[in-house]
Amino acid sequence: MSKPIHLLTHPHHLVARFFGSLSSKPPEPAEEAWALSQLLAGEQQLWHRMSNQDRRHSAKVARRFVAARPEATRAEIAGALLHDVGKIECGLGTWGRVVASVVGGRTGRFRCYQDHERIGSELAAAAGSDPDTVDLIAERGPAFETLHACDHA
Repeated sequence: MSKPIHLLTHPHHLVARFFGSLSSKPPEPAEEAWALSQLLAGEQQLWHRMSNQDRRHSAKVARRFVAARPEATRAEIAGALLHDVGKIECGLGTWGRVVASVVGGRTGRFRCYQDHERIGSELAAAAGSDPDTVDLIAERGPAFETLHACDHA
């Protein structure tokens, strides 16, 4: 489960995500094509349910992940692309996510946001994802530390 992000310990990550979330522009066509080529059919459906902002972010993180881990498998790349997919169940916009990141799980939707890894791993499993993909979304497995670093770069 995610812990509230403290503004003093992760300001760069929060600021970058915030400003990136202000644009609703979809990912570039080449980026979207690359991402979809890494995903199984059920995973593609999940990825398309993510907001444009989250899809842009996930593609950027997945590209960093592949650069940091050139031996990454398709299943691990899918995990990087879907690492935030659980957020689709929370119904929070940019400002709601900012508040949830700062104050933690004080409401049902904030708790959902704080638990998006578990929720996302369950969605991926139900969509037919490889166990390695599910593990990475759930913050487990040998590639998790690399993904975490790429997500917070």
